[in-house]
Amino acid sequence: MSSTPSNNNKKNIKNNDSKPFGEIMKTMNDIFNEKPIRGLLQSMDEFFKNPFPNSPTFHVDTIETKNEYLISAELPGVKKEQIHLNVIGNYITISVEDKVIEAEEDEINQIYRRKLSRQQSSRTISLPQPINENKISASYRDGLLQVRIPLEKGKTILLEE
Repeated sequence: MSSTPSNNNKKNIKNNDSKPFGEIMKTMNDIFNEKPIRGLLQSMDEFFKNPFPNSPTFHVDTIETKNEYLISAELPGVKKEQIHLNVIGNYITISVEDKVIEAEEDEINQIYRRKLSRQQSSRTISLPQPINENKISASYRDGLLQVRIPLEKGKTILLEE
């Protein structure tokens, strides 16, 4: 008999070494497939899809053409009176405000309730040049706000030699 281990013993050692790692992997898989953890992982996925669910916002596109900037905002279900445009320097802010007043009266029991809910969302767009408020135009039709801002030509300065 020789004192060196046979190849058979090496295989057994390998199998025994990999088995604890396999058990750890199986345990980890079981943990991630259990309902509480799976629910947590799904809520994390939902958070990253919509990180601010209570913050109403709207989609805005800005396009630069040869003669103007065209800003389009999608505002479905918003009334024209709820939209406010504010221009400061080279920034234009589009704000949408929704106020709802609920009143309930019960004269028999002398109960009067009044509830005011207010929701506001806004987007600010920065342009590379100051905006001339006198030349800006805006229209709102079928839930689409379009703001047209003409491009201003600056003065060209010639360099002296």
